[in-house]
Amino acid sequence: MKEVKEFDIITCNEEYKNDNKYDSNKNKYVYIKESTFKELTKFIYEFNASEENSDILDFMKVEYRRNIGNIIKVKNYVGLIELKSGFQLQILPKISLGEEKEEDTKRIFIKMIKSMHDFPSKVFTTANLNIDKMNLYEIFINMYIQEVKQLVKKGIKSSYVEIEENIPYFKGKLEVNKNIRINTVHKEKFFMKFDEYSVNRPENKIIKTTLLKLQKISKSTQNIKEIKQLLLIFEAVDVSENYDKDFSKVIIDRNTKDYDILMKWSKIFLLNQSFTTFSGKNFSRALLFPMEKVFESYVAKNVKSIFENFEVKVQDKSKYLFTKFALQPDLVIKRKDGSTIIMDTKWKRLEEKENYGISQLDMYQMYAYAKKYETSEVYLLYPKNEYIEPKEPIKFIDNNGEVCVNIFFVDLSKIKESIQELLNICNH
Repeated sequence: MKEVKEFDIITCNEEYKNDNKYDSNKNKYVYIKESTFKELTKFIYEFNASEENSDILDFMKVEYRRNIGNIIKVKNYVGLIELKSGFQLQILPKISLGEEKEEDTKRIFIKMIKSMHDFPSKVFTTANLNIDKMNLYEIFINMYIQEVKQLVKKGIKSSYVEIEENIPYFKGKLEVNKNIRINTVHKEKFFMKFDEYSVNRPENKIIKTTLLKLQKISKSTQNIKEIKQLLLIFEAVDVSENYDKDFSKVIIDRNTKDYDILMKWSKIFLLNQSFTTFSGKNFSRALLFPMEKVFESYVAKNVKSIFENFEVKVQDKSKYLFTKFALQPDLVIKRKDGSTIIMDTKWKRLEEKENYGISQLDMYQMYAYAKKYETSEVYLLYPKNEYIEPKEPIKFIDNNGEVCVNIFFVDLSKIKESIQELLNICNH
C-alpha cells in the first residue's frame, strides 16, 4: 500500500525513489513503480464522472513535467483505491495539525466524514482501534462490524418467510405442477409452499454475505476475529445468491430502521459502490470522498452546535439572482436582532501571495450573497495550513464600504476551539 496526501505528486521516476523531494510549491513527490503508475493512469482515464460532478481533473490529473516525466497530481478527493493488481493507494487530506501528531490525520478525517448527512455510521468509535496501522478500508470494515454488533445487541429480526420445499408431509399449499415434475418417481414426497417464522429474511442474508466477503478481503487480525464471532450468530441465515433481488425486498420502516445503516454499507461492500457518484471499469474497490463537501459538512455541524443562540440555516436557497439562478450559501446565520451573517466554506490551501490565492469568482459570489441577503458581514472559511499565518485579520472591503468579506482559517485539529473563536469575532 502507498499512502499519499492531497497535493502530492506521484511519479515513477526512480530518481525520486528514496528521497523526500518537493516541488517549488512545497508539494511532495511520491514514487511508485512504472507498472503500477501505468495501471493507476489507466484507472484515472477510465473513471467516469457523473454530470453532477465537475470534472475528472478535480480528482487526479495526469500531466508531463520536464526532467521528471509523466506525473499524477492528487487533488480534492480523499479515500482509498484498490486496483485489480491489488495495489492500494490511500489518499489522506492535507490537514495542518499544529502540535498534534501526524498520525492523527486519519482520526480527524474520520470525524469529518462522520459529520456528512448521508454517511452510514452512528455507533463507530476509534477508542479500541489501532487506527495508525489500519488503512481506511479496514477502518470502514470496522465501522460495519460495530454497526452489526449494535444490531445483534438489540436482536436480529425474524419474519414469516415464504418457503418452497420438497418434504415427506403436507404443510401449507401443494405446488401441483412442480410436484408432478419433481416427484414422478418419489411418490413419498410433496412439493409444498408454506410460510415459516425465521431469521432467514433478506436483510439478514445480506448482512451475512457482507460479513463473509469482508472476512476474505480484510487483512486486519482484529477485524477477522470479530467477523468470525458475528458469523456464529448468523449461522441459521442463508447466504444471498442474488444481491439485487434481496436488496429489492428490503423495506426500511419503523420495524426495520435498525437495518438502515447496515443496508447502505452492504451496498458499498457487495456492489462495489463508492461514496461518490463516480464509476469506473477497471478497479476492484474505491471509496472516495470529495473534500469540499466533507469540509463544508464538518464546519456546518460545529457551527450549528456552537452558534446555539443564533438561527443557523445550512445550504439556504431562499434567494435568487435574476429570478432563475438560485443562490446557495453554505451557512446563513441570523442574530436575534434580525441581522444576518453569511459564511461559505472553501477547501483550498491559501498562501502568502497576491490576494492569498483567493479566486476572483469566489469574491464575486460573496458580493452577490451580501447584496441579496442585505448584509455587510460575509465570511470565507478556509482550512488552516502551515503556509500562511497572517499577523492581522484578512479583510476585503468594497469601494463603498458596504460589504466586508472576512477570511477565517478553521483549525481542524481543534475544531471546537476554532469555531468558538469565530463566534467570538461575530459577537463583537
